[in-house]
Amino acid sequence: MTRAAAILFAVLALAVQSGPARAATILALGDSLTAGYGLAEAESLPAQLEASLRQRGLDVRIRNAGVSGDTTAGGLARVDWLLAEKPDFAIVALGANDGLRALDPASTYRNLDGILAKLRAAGVPTLLAGMLAPPNLGTAYGDEFNAVFPRLAQERKLPLYPFLLDGVAADRSLNQSDGIHPNAEGVRRIVERLTPYVLDLLKERR
Repeated sequence: MTRAAAILFAVLALAVQSGPARAATILALGDSLTAGYGLAEAESLPAQLEASLRQRGLDVRIRNAGVSGDTTAGGLARVDWLLAEKPDFAIVALGANDGLRALDPASTYRNLDGILAKLRAAGVPTLLAGMLAPPNLGTAYGDEFNAVFPRLAQERKLPLYPFLLDGVAADRSLNQSDGIHPNAEGVRRIVERLTPYVLDLLKERR
């Protein structure tokens, strides 16, 4: 066997052993804003974000782990079995229902901290998406609730997208008739602003 043939054989053998590259998986852990309440599946946040990333040439698959009505406590209760799927990255977008129900911000903090601790223990780079309390709950509650997300990001040294509904909240043209859930165009606006943060997340490796 010539030297050139030997090199070619070695390369082919390595290719067979390694197999085709696996798409990176991103776990999108959230509530109805993630699940795509009132929208077609292709219009949901995970689907539109996956399309945005694929348009940029990235081989990714986003797992829609949004459950309508879910609180941070619900997310903590199900994160272990979601981690069994061994995601490569995660986006945590929980807290909206905690705020709508005026739940204790200290509990929101503990639940999110528990989720982030499990993701870190599993070696999953994570982006935390923040939420703001409804203004009708008062300044004192709002200040305490809103501080949860930047505090966690700072303590755990995580990237933070400050407000998931930035540029969409309170804009009737970008929301469904309930005034809470984004319509397809609203989701597109979120994805447009969120994508750079996700691109930075994907630079991290296990």
